[in-house]
Amino acid sequence: MSTPLDAIALEILRNALTAAAAEMDVTVWRTSRSTIVRELLDYSTAIFDAHGDNVAQSARIPQHLNSMSTGLRTVLRDHLPLERWEDGDVVITNDPYCGGQHIPDILAFRPVFAEGQRVAIVGTLCHHLDMGGMAAGSYAATATEVFQEGLRIPPLKLVKAGVINDDLLAMMRQNVRRPDMLWGDLQAQLASLAVGEANIRKLADRVGATTLTEACARILDGSERAMRAMIGRIPDGKYDFEDFLDDDGIDARPIRIHAEVEVRGEEMVIDLSGCGPQAVGPVNATLASSGSAVSYAVMAIADAEIPPNAGCYRPVTVIAPEGSIVNARHPAPVANRIATGHRLATTLLGALHKAVPGRVPAAYYGVSYVCSFQTIGEQGERGVLVEIEVGGSGAHDDTDGLNGYTYGMHNNSNIPVEMIESELPITLTGYGLLPGSGGAGRQRGGLGLFREWRIDSAEAVFTANLERFKHRPYGLEGGEPGSAGALFLIRGGARQALGSKVNNLRLMRGDTIRLETSGGGGFGPAAERSAAAQAMDRQLGYLAA
Repeated sequence: MSTPLDAIALEILRNALTAAAAEMDVTVWRTSRSTIVRELLDYSTAIFDAHGDNVAQSARIPQHLNSMSTGLRTVLRDHLPLERWEDGDVVITNDPYCGGQHIPDILAFRPVFAEGQRVAIVGTLCHHLDMGGMAAGSYAATATEVFQEGLRIPPLKLVKAGVINDDLLAMMRQNVRRPDMLWGDLQAQLASLAVGEANIRKLADRVGATTLTEACARILDGSERAMRAMIGRIPDGKYDFEDFLDDDGIDARPIRIHAEVEVRGEEMVIDLSGCGPQAVGPVNATLASSGSAVSYAVMAIADAEIPPNAGCYRPVTVIAPEGSIVNARHPAPVANRIATGHRLATTLLGALHKAVPGRVPAAYYGVSYVCSFQTIGEQGERGVLVEIEVGGSGAHDDTDGLNGYTYGMHNNSNIPVEMIESELPITLTGYGLLPGSGGAGRQRGGLGLFREWRIDSAEAVFTANLERFKHRPYGLEGGEPGSAGALFLIRGGARQALGSKVNNLRLMRGDTIRLETSGGGGFGPAAERSAAAQAMDRQLGYLAA
């Protein structure tokens, strides 16, 4: 059966595909085990066409969604061509050099067949609690090779024709700190893929496999046209900007992130040749990760709604030399690749502000504040907690930034205090906004946060991959930068400042770790802030004492 595709039918199908991705999203949320997936919501779901191009996605993590199609195409091109995919297969990988981003993220894909032909592929990505390696959470701050960061899984079939590969699963479970959580979250991914496949099959049964395939192609073409039109409304020219990473955790020198954006009619060229060389420490990004930041920044400045899919990015060319911080060469470590992703996003937005100044805010906090704890009990029992905190967003030209707001490459929630304390021997002794952390300006930057964890087990090991301790989130048009981040060990009443990258710090019962996150940058001169706005800041306690 085949259904004619007029504009209305095409839009109905596009929304049906998006709804299928959203139902996959809810399935992961309802069935996952670990706090990082179930509570922090660090996962994503998407629908791909029969060739591996992202055609619909849920409203989850920009860093994930914009790279999943690149990851899938890498798997298909270099490892498992489509002719080897069968009905009932599930292919997984977490290898950053085989289509993944970093080792905690496991990609899982399942083909969908109808009327004897492949009509789509459904995919999930989950940030797993631990994948082994030299630090709990697989976030080693001092790794110098990807081999040190955890278990790398090349593209393999976890499920073949509906049968789970028990040998592969056993090998994975043997190499992680919480095998129960690994298997629980993998089962959530499998359930999500099954839901996605069922929904796509229903669509194919209703409209026909040929019509569904045609619809996917036309949806991608429609987004390409909309993106070209959006780019065409930006003045032609070259726009550049630079920002810096504090360091890589090994070498104290800052790392330059530079972008030149050239607009040529309905196309855009983004040249990252000015970025620094790949680092010794784990802040490197593969091209798939950096491409996510590019995709986010371009979509963020759109002046009209564009359905997000692989078609959007056809008019955008990225130049990124291999061996640079934004296109690392194997076996560079990449655990904290999101540090480069965030910084690249704010750098691109800084450049695009020069092209479309009314659309771009000052810099947001621009870092995933990743803190991981491994608690160790009296009998050697172990627990693992991975937290990812946020800060303040940057001010716009007409509004203040938002306080403690997940922004930019993020779309995470926070893990409830009660959930942590009920599962682990850790007490949260403080959590709130940081007065004075937002950058001053006509419009004030959003406030950052503080969060404190007290160790109640016999001992613990702490690792942190942080940023923005030295290079603060920039302000725009005379606005001041947001605050720098900070990290402290509180022991016996004394407070000791820690660096932004900490690896396997031994903690004792009663020790407290305090994290302070950056606020967002301000917009416009602070002298122009209205008296009413200043009075409200004082009343709400947003200003430093």
